[in-house]
Amino acid sequence: MSQHHPLLKDARLFKALVVSEQPDGRFARQVVTRRVADLPAHDTLIQVRYSSLNYKDALSASGHRGVTRQYPHTPGIDAAGEVVASADPALTPGDEVIVTGYDLGMNTPGGFGQYIRVPSAWVVKKPAGLTLYESMALGTAGFTAALCVRQLLRHEVTPTAGEVLVTGASGGVGCWAVVLLNMLGYHVVAATGKDEAGDWLRQLGAREVIARDALRDSTGKALLKARWAGAVETVGGEFLANVLKSTQRGGCVVCCGNVASAELHTTVYPFILRGVTLQGVDAAETPRPIRLQVWELLAGEWKPPAHALAAIVHTVSLAELDAAIEAMLRGAVRGRVVVLLD
Repeated sequence: MSQHHPLLKDARLFKALVVSEQPDGRFARQVVTRRVADLPAHDTLIQVRYSSLNYKDALSASGHRGVTRQYPHTPGIDAAGEVVASADPALTPGDEVIVTGYDLGMNTPGGFGQYIRVPSAWVVKKPAGLTLYESMALGTAGFTAALCVRQLLRHEVTPTAGEVLVTGASGGVGCWAVVLLNMLGYHVVAATGKDEAGDWLRQLGAREVIARDALRDSTGKALLKARWAGAVETVGGEFLANVLKSTQRGGCVVCCGNVASAELHTTVYPFILRGVTLQGVDAAETPRPIRLQVWELLAGEWKPPAHALAAIVHTVSLAELDAAIEAMLRGAVRGRVVVLLD
């Protein structure tokens, strides 16, 4: 877009959480006033009403160069709001829209600001079955959980196949995976490192809750007793390796996280002796046709019930966001945090 385009000359001011590197190398977070005119030169300006806090946001907000290369920066990989202006004729002022993934909140100023300017190709019109708030209660976490469930179904892991494991079940992706799988009739076993989360996970639909440490293995065996028909594995490392070892013949393990470790040490035996599939999910770069399909599912037949929404989500203001980020970095957040930008 030309630097002289009227979309780039907007004089209005807005509030945003900005992360800055200090002279001593530490990173500080502060709510500051920014100018819309200083946002990147993309073709669609959106007023953000809601965002959400994800682990990737917490990493960006703490100065993690693997997520965000340059600071000062505004994180927030999720945003929902209204189109203010767009060079794309498919988007008109007032359209309610969702933006998740791509580069939003990583190296492009994200949803922790009251305005974002992004390429129109990143923008999804909000399905009629969701409110803006509900779209961010789901956000990247719920969208990723739905992608994982979609992959289990594509690999013929049906509700009658047996137990399906969800690891990291008290996190954003994990808890929505528990809800969605339960809605579809699966026997869900939830694994968590939070002892106090058991009753909550059963309320969300887990038939059984196990400690995360139950997935550790000290035997060194290449295969363990086959238990899982499938799994949504959100933590990685040795947990992913051991889930693969204990998956049934023909089962599928969908991997979408690496909070424990990005390393995977395993053998080929789960794959060549039991025919197990390891399926990755990349929510950020999901092709647009699939992205639209999944959001329609989440607004329709896969829409979580109101009681799950109430149990999973709590809301913070922009001023309260710093404390929520610190809590997430300590592992003290359960469920989902929605950020109110108004």
